[in-house]
Amino acid sequence: MEEKVFDLNEPLGLAQFCVSTLDKKNASDIKLFKVDEQTIIADYYVICSGRSTTHVNALSDEVEYQAGEKGVQMLRVDGRGTGTWVLMDYGSVLVHIFTKDQRDFYKLEKLYNEENEIDIKELLTGFGESKDSEG
Repeated sequence: MEEKVFDLNEPLGLAQFCVSTLDKKNASDIKLFKVDEQTIIADYYVICSGRSTTHVNALSDEVEYQAGEKGVQMLRVDGRGTGTWVLMDYGSVLVHIFTKDQRDFYKLEKLYNEENEIDIKELLTGFGESKDSEG
């Protein structure tokens, strides 16, 4: 399988890289939203869930490590102490990694409409194996 190449100098490329990295570490229910018209904080939000606080922390560690290997430094991180909601700030991209309970409680993705969500199927390792895929 061919490795996807992302332009990490562009906000969308960085967001897609984060999605792909999270998927490879078995994050669940990954969503990508274009939020630049709703907030000045970032251009994209990546939202996902981990199975436990340990998994949430491992997911955030992996994103930070993989991005760092590509020369992209995180500006700040919050929530690693509890591991129930880790927020990673990459400037134009915010990565939110939740436990399922925290995600269900905050319902962050409910703030955005379907038209804000970006289709990420081709970035996921299981793409093509899903019963939802055509062909």
